[in-house]
Amino acid sequence: MATRWGLYGAGKISHDFSVAMKTLPPGDHQVLWIASRSWERAKEFAKRPGIPKAYGSCVELASNPYIGELRAVSGCTGPGKNVLCENPFAMNSCRRRYAGCRRRKAVGEHKLVKAYFGFPQLHIPHSVEKELGGGALLDIGVPQSIQSVVMVMKFSRNRMAFCAFSIAARLPNDAVISGTEGSIKVLGPIQSTLCLHEPGLPLSFTNSTGLRDEADEVRLCLLLKVSPRMPLADSVLLTEIMDEIRKQVGVAFSQDSK
Repeated sequence: MATRWGLYGAGKISHDFSVAMKTLPPGDHQVLWIASRSWERAKEFAKRPGIPKAYGSCVELASNPYIGELRAVSGCTGPGKNVLCENPFAMNSCRRRYAGCRRRKAVGEHKLVKAYFGFPQLHIPHSVEKELGGGALLDIGVPQSIQSVVMVMKFSRNRMAFCAFSIAARLPNDAVISGTEGSIKVLGPIQSTLCLHEPGLPLSFTNSTGLRDEADEVRLCLLLKVSPRMPLADSVLLTEIMDEIRKQVGVAFSQDSK
């Protein structure tokens, strides 16, 4: 049976995601519902990729018997409430810390990872509005302020990670993994997936048809009942890391008191 999708939000990412879904077999994936805070905007959005049903709120979307509760991602972890959330799955952490996975590559033991990720998007409302989790921290990576950040993480055995993020400046958007036996350079743009499938409609962002891989991964997770690539423990760990960064630089969200 096909995985049936309902989208909440009629923005650029939702558009690209719906276009990417058209490159997948309809027997595996179907986008059937779209919801927005404005029913008129949802209805207009639905015309382009041919989505059958539009809703004017997430509450209406959640009333669909095939859709789980969508008021907040943190409330969607119960049975039958399957949610794909772009960016962090919560504004902050509310669970205990889990240990992450250790991985090795051909460069030997990892000693230093450097990553640069940034491009101008101060004109995009959700990138700068604090109540929406705006700023480089929750939008594209991990930051010091509402505009940019440099982060250094230290691990055991003298290992380090150096990351720079920005929503105000255009960075190289590449990465280097250095080890005891060599290094690997990941050429930019590291945020885009190489996808050979041509979109049926114009895209908002480069290589957005790569979102089809994200949809296929969700389908696999639903079949296996767990993510083999990104378990919940890793997601919780990431939110706790970002909470610590915000604590050190004095950035607080209203959601922290909830």
